[in-house]
Amino acid sequence: MEFKLSLLIIEDNALLAQQLGDYFTETGYRVDYAYNGESGIRFCKENRYDVVILDLSLPDIDGIQVCQQIKSDATTIIPVLMLTARDALHEKLEGFEAGTDDYVTKPYEASEVLVRCQALARRNVLHQTQEINIGPLQINQITKDIFREGTKLNLSQKDRQILMTLAQAHPAPVSRTELLDKLWGEDFPDSDVLKSHIYTLRQALDKPFSHSMLKTIHGVGYRLQEQA
Repeated sequence: MEFKLSLLIIEDNALLAQQLGDYFTETGYRVDYAYNGESGIRFCKENRYDVVILDLSLPDIDGIQVCQQIKSDATTIIPVLMLTARDALHEKLEGFEAGTDDYVTKPYEASEVLVRCQALARRNVLHQTQEINIGPLQINQITKDIFREGTKLNLSQKDRQILMTLAQAHPAPVSRTELLDKLWGEDFPDSDVLKSHIYTLRQALDKPFSHSMLKTIHGVGYRLQEQA
């Protein structure tokens, strides 16, 4: 199974970061860059990533501390792949204790980093709980059945994908760009297509009930809200 990943590369060497990022984008993945630990932590708070590729040696904050902060702040599972020139066992063990999920030692082949990222993302998906419960909303991630207050929602495939993406990110918002990327990839539609799906999703998810769960976050995107 091939995963289309959303990645954050935290690497102070801009050339190395760009070379690695170019390899991923050529393979069809979306990549953001942070060139120090503080920016990387902020990016993880503001966005949702399938995998974070983190350099251990950063100019402002040590990669171990960055990993600890990312894991501490996260409201969802964020796998972290550490890039390091250090190959001492005690340093790797320190990284794993901080929450690092895997290591690649420099120099590395971009293809190996890609395979390891795919494995981390796949492991994350496989270990998700079967059911997501957000207030009155229940989503079975295996059968794709969706209920609100015990009523089954009849959704189109795209509307269901949008709702499941928002539920998996909850309580964080999901940007319009991320929704377009995940649902249509390179076949990027006009933005009105997303607006149309948001409208039909609201008709099924919110209109028959007492309060709206699908909220627009102006300038950001959308998120699910449990209570009115």
